[in-house]
Amino acid sequence: MGSCYLCKGRGYCGRSSCALAMKAEGYVKQKSFDSQDFQGTSPSVFVGHYGYPNLNVGILATPVQDDEGWKRDAPRFWSERKLGIPDIIEYRSSLINSRFISPIRASGRLLEMSQEIGMASKAVDVEVNLKGRPEFRLNTDPYSAPTGPLAGLKDAKITSNPKIDRAVDKAVSDTDLHAGPAMADLFMKGYDENFLTRILSIGNLGAKANRRLVPTRWSITAVDDSVGKHLRQSIMDRKEEGPEAYFGGYLGNFFLVLFFPIPWTYELFEVYLPGTDWNKGDTPGFTTDYEPNSGRKEYANNCAGGYYATRLPILDHLAKKKRQSGALVIRMITGDYSVPLGVWVVREGTRDAMSKQPICFGDESLMITYAKNLIWKKFRYSIEPILKGSKLLSEKRDQKRLSAFL
Repeated sequence: MGSCYLCKGRGYCGRSSCALAMKAEGYVKQKSFDSQDFQGTSPSVFVGHYGYPNLNVGILATPVQDDEGWKRDAPRFWSERKLGIPDIIEYRSSLINSRFISPIRASGRLLEMSQEIGMASKAVDVEVNLKGRPEFRLNTDPYSAPTGPLAGLKDAKITSNPKIDRAVDKAVSDTDLHAGPAMADLFMKGYDENFLTRILSIGNLGAKANRRLVPTRWSITAVDDSVGKHLRQSIMDRKEEGPEAYFGGYLGNFFLVLFFPIPWTYELFEVYLPGTDWNKGDTPGFTTDYEPNSGRKEYANNCAGGYYATRLPILDHLAKKKRQSGALVIRMITGDYSVPLGVWVVREGTRDAMSKQPICFGDESLMITYAKNLIWKKFRYSIEPILKGSKLLSEKRDQKRLSAFL
């Protein structure tokens, strides 16, 4: 597993299952389910990616009705309460994934029901009939939150009245509105990324001719990227801010965000400390991706979904302050992050950092010295290789600005 930080669960090792993901089952006791029919509460839906364009659509539901079922699909709530890995896995392992297969452009009663669940602002009570008894299994990957036991779905119906907010109903009903602007508008109205991922993946957004099922792992990054681009556009003419440093994190992921007083640019370094499950080697490993002021045209293959999940809270922070900056981000992944829980961990860890009081500097060199000392003191890691290899810092040094000629 020495190259796990490069693979990120994408199967580069050739194994049929991720060894890191399999560790997650050790956090919960094995569970048994006595019946293949139950009345439960569904907070969400899940769309798989295997078999495209015929996908597994799963209704995630508790085996009994639960007034607090919404907590089982609430990353923002988990992070605000600082819940640990065992708590989150316990929440997710109690959700039965009742699946049926659907073409990406299909319609039908079960799919329409799934779309109602995806649109609902509160968890929905459901009655589920399965093809067989679900057997315990916890499914994890680096992109989406874990899902629990799997079972084929024979039939299901909603037994409560789904609560659909007016803004959501308007966005879903507008079949001329493209998905990107719809997501940006809902985000600005307070709907979080987890909710937007649900309604995008289940085929509820976009122009009518373009609506289709989107695998959940794809829709997560699509939301982060699309909303991020909207926010980036909104700050392009804003006053530059910095030097400032923010530091925070969640679940063994720590983020140091350095703001430089230059037009928007963004660079992420993900550092995997040695001797952890993610890096069995003796030396630290890191991946990096970068975007200039004009943005990037290709997918960030090195940092993958974490790149977009880190960028979104930073852009959201700048948009609220009506400022722009160059952002150099160093993510430190420690052994405390022992199993992959999804890129929501990255997003919420960055959001935690941005919620902290910044440390402001009168000079950029002082901020760099602070960054070196902070990372060395907390993680015994020298960021000199990062500083030397940083494209953001290199371009900042080499590129003259208009003010230099005045």
